[in-house]
Amino acid sequence: MPQDTGHIMVVAGESSGDLHAANMVRALKALRPGLRFSGMGCEAMAEAGVARQVDASRLGVVGLWEVLAQYRQIKKALNTLKQALRRDPPDLLVLVDYVEFNLRLAKAAKALGIRVLFYVSPQIWAWRSGRARKIGAVIDAMAVLFPFEVDIYRQHGIPVRYVGNPLVDVVRVDGDHQSCCQSLGLDPERPILGLLPGSRSSEQKNHLPIMLETAALLRQALPELQVAVALPAKRQLSASLQEQLARQPDIRLCSGQTYALMAVSRALIVASGTATLEAALMKTPMAIIYRISPLSYAILKRLIRIPHIGLANIVAGKPVAPEYIQAAATAEALSAWAQRILSDDRYHQHMVEDLDIVRERLGASGGSERVACMALELLDHGRLLEEEAAPS
Repeated sequence: MPQDTGHIMVVAGESSGDLHAANMVRALKALRPGLRFSGMGCEAMAEAGVARQVDASRLGVVGLWEVLAQYRQIKKALNTLKQALRRDPPDLLVLVDYVEFNLRLAKAAKALGIRVLFYVSPQIWAWRSGRARKIGAVIDAMAVLFPFEVDIYRQHGIPVRYVGNPLVDVVRVDGDHQSCCQSLGLDPERPILGLLPGSRSSEQKNHLPIMLETAALLRQALPELQVAVALPAKRQLSASLQEQLARQPDIRLCSGQTYALMAVSRALIVASGTATLEAALMKTPMAIIYRISPLSYAILKRLIRIPHIGLANIVAGKPVAPEYIQAAATAEALSAWAQRILSDDRYHQHMVEDLDIVRERLGASGGSERVACMALELLDHGRLLEEEAAPS
């Protein structure tokens, strides 16, 4: 294929996939400046130069009931992208996470003869492991973030490559404790607890009220404690959550400064997801929280086959952070843990040391460049070339 042509459609449905996709697009532009990009994503992809047919900012939901509640909006987005595949067929479709949606789009693309790269493997090792063969029928290659995922796909004859986790390249802050605190409006001399309720509106609705209740209990016991809530850039809380936050005016709201808050916090309470890996890379002790609708939880609990749900714990292979899931996620339990981690130096240091395991297992830097090279191989040759050495 000529070096100055090519159209790649990139589809991500939530903020973590949006970030991975944006970094991949930038890497592709550096390798081949003439490429054109379209697709679906959030702010990061738009800033990277992707012409979005769909803005995914409001599509990120988890849980069966939660998906049903937004079914019309999700279905409309899927139909819009299917039409785009027919109207302006890309030379390659790159699907980033957002599994159920993206596998349906992959099926439509394959029917049109469009090559498909899936980036960020569905967590089939956690549940529904028999899906690998069905996934392989609608994609041309899989790029995985964790080395243990490779064998799952190879067993089914699916072209796969371990590219490493791109978070290793991006999780960092500029400045020391003092300057980061200043940018956040926090006192560097007082302890800080960071609250990360999640990027999806449904996560914020389920987690933030419990986090705020936890903060209220903690500040009765620890008057010097500062509390701050991290939100993605350009995201706003619902009116009801803003009202709840207003009842505790001393709590800071930090938009688009998540890594700075992670860096300066003594401890974090984090919604399960990519943020647990980011916190581990920052080596900041955390408790992991997750709540979804009771119906969704009852169904998913029967399907999940691994002992932990937090990615930091899954990667470490052991509980490096306590998990408070569903009914166990109470303000009393969280405040008891927070009081210990904030005051017990030995316990705090032990958690910091455990988080080093996560950093080690996430592998080397350069993940975005490696997946970009995979995309170019599919674009130019229609297949992956000889396997490269795995990143260490």
